[in-house]
Amino acid sequence: MRSFFLLFLVVVMSSAAADSYGFSTKGQDCSKCHTLKKDEAAKLLKSFDQNIKVLGVSVGSATYLFEVSVESNGKKGIVYIDFPKKRLFSGSLFQIQDKRNLTQERLSEINKVDVSHIPLGDALVLGEKKAKYRVVVFTDPDCPFCGKLHEEMKKVVKERKDISFSIKMFPLKMHAGAYDKAKAIVCEKSLALLENAFAKKSLPAPKCKTTAVDDTIKLAAKLGITGTPALVMPDGRVVSGFRDANALRELILKK
Repeated sequence: MRSFFLLFLVVVMSSAAADSYGFSTKGQDCSKCHTLKKDEAAKLLKSFDQNIKVLGVSVGSATYLFEVSVESNGKKGIVYIDFPKKRLFSGSLFQIQDKRNLTQERLSEINKVDVSHIPLGDALVLGEKKAKYRVVVFTDPDCPFCGKLHEEMKKVVKERKDISFSIKMFPLKMHAGAYDKAKAIVCEKSLALLENAFAKKSLPAPKCKTTAVDDTIKLAAKLGITGTPALVMPDGRVVSGFRDANALRELILKK
């Protein structure tokens, strides 16, 4: 096994309640209470990764599983240990009823970023600039899912004047022409140009010299953002991938 991060598990969601590091399994169908402390979890995980650091332990969303938040080589993740402490699982835990990726939701929580450290001088604004809820979006002009997300964002701001999106150009290396398109869009600060790119229309060459796109690429790497679209919620949660308008609203307004 090269890394516990490579394992994958899908299990059924079940509710559980717990205190910070010692747990009474209230609501769980078990004959006695189970506990797993941080140092004990770290000892169990060291055989897989000597560099691992345990950040926290809680009773997981699935019955009979502890959820352990960890960090290794600067990357934070989630693993699951069963109550007998004999089995380790790593991967995505889904709730079947509404297809929610519970692991991804927790990862968004533990990988929160400081939104105040994201410069927005080069960002395109969709919606009211002074909206109460401002979401930062990392997008690629050649990314089809970014284009689909953009249309859903337009629906959100049409219905909710208290939500806006600050869009930063993050061209991926896999899209050969995206870098110049991103620079052209940033130079003119034009939503119209971005939408033309999503519509696969040709864009003019960049009309200015700017480091904004390169700076965003470096920032994305620092924040652990590797793909597009990626959204940073007002509270710092990082969410990746396409969402429809209803799902976007729920994510943004989630307390």
